[in-house]
Amino acid sequence: MKTIPYGRQYIDNQDIRLVSKALKEDLITTGRYVKKFENKISKFLKVKYTASCNSGTAALHLALMAIGLEKDDVIIMPAINFIAVYNMARLMNAKIFLADVDPLTGQMTPETLIKCIKNNRLKKIKAIVTMYLGGYPENIIEFYNIKKKFNCYLIEDACHALGSKYLFNRKFLSVGSCNHSDISTFSLHPVKTITSGEGGLVTTNNKTFYNEILSLRSHGINKDKNFHWKYNLSKSGFNYRLSDINCALSLGQLKKINKFINYRKKIFKIYKTELKKNISSINIPSYGIIKPSYHLFLISINFKKIRSTKDKLLKFLKKNNIFCQYHYIPIYKFKLFSKKINLNFYKGAEFYYRNSLSLPIFYNLGLNYQKKILNRIKIFLNRR
Repeated sequence: MKTIPYGRQYIDNQDIRLVSKALKEDLITTGRYVKKFENKISKFLKVKYTASCNSGTAALHLALMAIGLEKDDVIIMPAINFIAVYNMARLMNAKIFLADVDPLTGQMTPETLIKCIKNNRLKKIKAIVTMYLGGYPENIIEFYNIKKKFNCYLIEDACHALGSKYLFNRKFLSVGSCNHSDISTFSLHPVKTITSGEGGLVTTNNKTFYNEILSLRSHGINKDKNFHWKYNLSKSGFNYRLSDINCALSLGQLKKINKFINYRKKIFKIYKTELKKNISSINIPSYGIIKPSYHLFLISINFKKIRSTKDKLLKFLKKNNIFCQYHYIPIYKFKLFSKKINLNFYKGAEFYYRNSLSLPIFYNLGLNYQKKILNRIKIFLNRR
């Protein structure tokens, strides 16, 4: 490995054989591998309904359409997140409000959510979108209680969190089981827990939402059950389907999901131990009692104190063929975001943006590569 990316896929011969087998089927889209994969995910997450689609962004769009998000509907999401859900809500002409985040975890908290509601004097809310940055599900029950209080929908942007679990009544529940949300969405991008190449998932326990999602992911078409050549169109939808080829790959990946997560956990522990032992100027976020997917390994360095910047560290690491990432630039900093904001409302997001980055973590990242990453960070900090 000449360069060390922040994340990458792992494909083995079992995956290749399954894809080859799928290619020999009569139907390589809308065939039996799609349904088989969706059923396996439902069983894995212990959720009633799963619909696959062709990206995590498509999954979020389908979720927003399923709840009936319309022009001028109020939707709240964290200021730190990938741009996907903001883009979809913006295209649907919703009124978007950004909640501040915890300065270390980068996640919206119940306190910052309530503060966003109060500061903007919001009374009628259509939906709240949570996001488990890095695959660490926090405050799920608290968000669910807020959802009930404001009588709105709760969508989990769980694109980092396939395989994550949270504690409720002394039992661990899977993120995506929708025990405390209306809809959950996942990404099957190559850097995620498992991959289909490109792909996404939507899970729910609501049959109405599920049927709506199935229709919307295929142009809005409703087929006649008795006559396969007859169909009707009651609404406009999209071609968001995932092929059997992609689903075959994910079936092989799903068999290894616990193996992948356990390996990521091992990497996480090595990073944490070595950083705490050797580099005191680095902070590592702490979380509640959860079982994460370990999608990202986040660190925070107070660059102001060491008279440097995050960009300088990232450039230094890049020269050493180590590619770390931001995860993420606050949404309000993009040109696309036209609303004027008060930065005093986003102190957590600003601190996170200045100081946090994610280190490489993926299946098959060897110990020697980890040592190189840790060594180069130490060299950079010691020069300050």
